Amino acid sequence: MDGSNITPGLRAAIPRKLCTDCGVSRMADPSACGTACQFIKPDYPSAEASIHGRPAETTGDEAYFGVAQTMYRAALTPPREGAQWTGLTTRLAERLLETGAVDAVLTMVPDADDKWRPRPALITDPAQMAEARGMRMGYAPLLALLEPAREAGYKRLAVIGIPCQIYALRALEAQLGFERIYVIGTPCSDNTTTDNFHGFLARLTDRPETVTYLEFRADYHVELRFEDGTKREIPFLRLPLSDLPRDFFPTTCRTCVDYTNRLADITVGYMAGEGDQWLIVRNDRGAEILAGLADEVRLAPPGSKGNRQGGVKGFIENTRLAAGGLPLRHMPDWLRGIVAWVQPRFGPRGLEFARARLEMKAAETILHLRREEPAKMKNMVPAHVWNLAAPYGLLPETLENEAIPDNTKAASRPDKHLEY
Repeated sequence: MDGSNITPGLRAAIPRKLCTDCGVSRMADPSACGTACQFIKPDYPSAEASIHGRPAETTGDEAYFGVAQTMYRAALTPPREGAQWTGLTTRLAERLLETGAVDAVLTMVPDADDKWRPRPALITDPAQMAEARGMRMGYAPLLALLEPAREAGYKRLAVIGIPCQIYALRALEAQLGFERIYVIGTPCSDNTTTDNFHGFLARLTDRPETVTYLEFRADYHVELRFEDGTKREIPFLRLPLSDLPRDFFPTTCRTCVDYTNRLADITVGYMAGEGDQWLIVRNDRGAEILAGLADEVRLAPPGSKGNRQGGVKGFIENTRLAAGGLPLRHMPDWLRGIVAWVQPRFGPRGLEFARARLEMKAAETILHLRREEPAKMKNMVPAHVWNLAAPYGLLPETLENEAIPDNTKAASRPDKHLEY
């Protein structure tokens, strides 16, 4: 197979009720979804033990973020043009190609007809990794290219993927036949279809077709960049989220159980970066990936400031209303401006911001799944999610106990309204 950017014709996806089209249903044996899917019966302790040599600790920061050898606040120097942050994620993979550590990188590039639509690709030329820079929104069957990669004779592969893709990759890794797979993971939450994303852009600006960049930043702002070089920053509180249709975020993404990509060798995100990127080196292979950049990357310990609890409690209460079909409380415009000023200065930042997002995501998973797919609770919600939600009174009810460790079952009681 020649060329450095290959997206062959793919089989049609097999429709499934809870599915983000990771690509497994498009492979030769679509029944592999039954053992590979994150949304059926995920087993993170066993997977972590196999991949990282041990499961995550149940206390401290590993309870939030998964197994970690080290964590950093990081930035590529100099930043790469066209990158979402500084270009660190794509540079890590590019370096693996340059050194011959891998034969190809499996990643996403923009669709030729829509720059926001992700398209899976196999890249073998380091220079073409630049095409993979930037954010795209929507589902893309990344793992469907694993079999073409193997048929092309590639033995060593790097994969850049989001958590539901990486969980399935790890479940199938042993039977794929590659000599080595390096996994660079990015956090993910609240994905939607590309068409829905275009609708969201149209709510943010009257010239959505000229937007070249969108990022949710750790300073409580969304940044937009436009073709003419102008920028716009929108406080989170002024986003039109309550105006979005109820099905804007699918059940799969509102019930994500792995925001930080716990099964990657190295996770590259933003939450604890305070304006830089946030690295979680999870195992020796992740350390090897990072070491390949040497002095190209600036590293520092992540900071942590503020207190997350009040914000998490407020989020949980709003999520209860949303999950119950009740109207959300709208903040008066005059108060939005005040809170938008206060949040970046006194709200949680660094690791505390990341902990807040993980607790919010855990609560959202439980509340939405409890309403929409209650029969799946006992198998689909792993212990680490329950543990994050427990301090806020979200505990497994009787029929949700089956897959929960004994120490969590002992504390179980019917969920009650949070009072604060």
